[in-house]
Amino acid sequence: MITISNLLTKLFIIILVIVFVTSFSASYNSLNIDNLAFVIALGIDKSDTNELEVTFEFSAVDPSSEGTLSTKPVFNTVQCSSITNGINMMNAYLDRKVNLSHCKLIVFSEEIAKDGIADEIYSLINETQVRPSSNIVVSKCNSKYYIENSTPTLESLVTKYYQIFPNTSEYTGYTCNATIGDFFNNISSNYSDPYAILGGINNSDNSSNSETVNDSTIKSNETPITGTRKTQNIGLAVFDNDKLVGELNAIETACFLNIEKKIDTFLISIPNPEIVDNKIDIYLTPNTTHKIDVSIVNGAPYVKIKLRFSGKIYSMTRDAQYLDNKILDKISNSCNTYLESQFSNYLYKTSNVFKSDINQFGSYALSEFTTTSEFENYDWQNNYKNSTFDIDIETIIDSGFLLNQT
Repeated sequence: MITISNLLTKLFIIILVIVFVTSFSASYNSLNIDNLAFVIALGIDKSDTNELEVTFEFSAVDPSSEGTLSTKPVFNTVQCSSITNGINMMNAYLDRKVNLSHCKLIVFSEEIAKDGIADEIYSLINETQVRPSSNIVVSKCNSKYYIENSTPTLESLVTKYYQIFPNTSEYTGYTCNATIGDFFNNISSNYSDPYAILGGINNSDNSSNSETVNDSTIKSNETPITGTRKTQNIGLAVFDNDKLVGELNAIETACFLNIEKKIDTFLISIPNPEIVDNKIDIYLTPNTTHKIDVSIVNGAPYVKIKLRFSGKIYSMTRDAQYLDNKILDKISNSCNTYLESQFSNYLYKTSNVFKSDINQFGSYALSEFTTTSEFENYDWQNNYKNSTFDIDIETIIDSGFLLNQT
């Protein structure tokens, strides 16, 4: 016998099923993988009409899947008044919904970066699908050309290449893992400035230019490297607030990373104290005793930096006496002098020339002020250019790997 209570229960279940199916069917249809267009890289240029020109690099399948791409990545470009408007126009063109949750790389051309990119950064951060871990690149060439020619040589998937190439900073110091999240935090701060990976193209003309062979001064667009991939990522793009103001080369980038404690090992070439006009390759490992102190002296920042390294000799010659402690001491002193010069040049270049505190020394200076308003009134970002730096570097050089193990 069916009771009123049973009828009400069945009616409630039927209504619940109808509501559930109705609510989720539309969502399923719009977010179905077959209805999405997955962006793996964005290129942002300035158009001839001073609007934006946004290039989308799409993956043929969901980049989070384990399958390989069945076709090459697809590139589409749109001229628009804003990134948001460009995404909306691309939605209509593709008849799919643009999805940015797997975007690995955001590339700005040098031209647009010099004018300021705050609006674009805020728009992208406001887009919930954009991950803060997405890397940001400033390209010395057109950003559309950059992403179209970023074909990996040792990876089957371009998404994998975009994901791993910034990690080379940990063992070369030639580039940096610069993310849009860090860029946003620095641009929003009153004690630091943003930075980005410096990208460019392989210039075959440099292969015959002996002046560019010095590995400490190379950077994108100026290296003697040739290969199947037409793009390269060496150096850093330095910003003052949201405007590009300069570039760092390889050794300057290594200096930045050492101060940030974001490098495991790196190679340098120092003058050989035993042979005139000869260099020795040293493989350095930063110690954990790095120390930074910032104080205000006579109204100007006074920055003390203490850095300690251990190193091994990488280049060997037959007659080298690298087991002689006196020789090793001379090499250590040469290494100290070289590093102090490089760090000093880097620090005064970024502070006096670029007027940019990309190492966030301002955060160390906060303790010098009683209140936040007192620090704000000091106007760190304008006073940083008056900084004086005291650099204390000590390196302990061991013999080479082979000699040390025999």
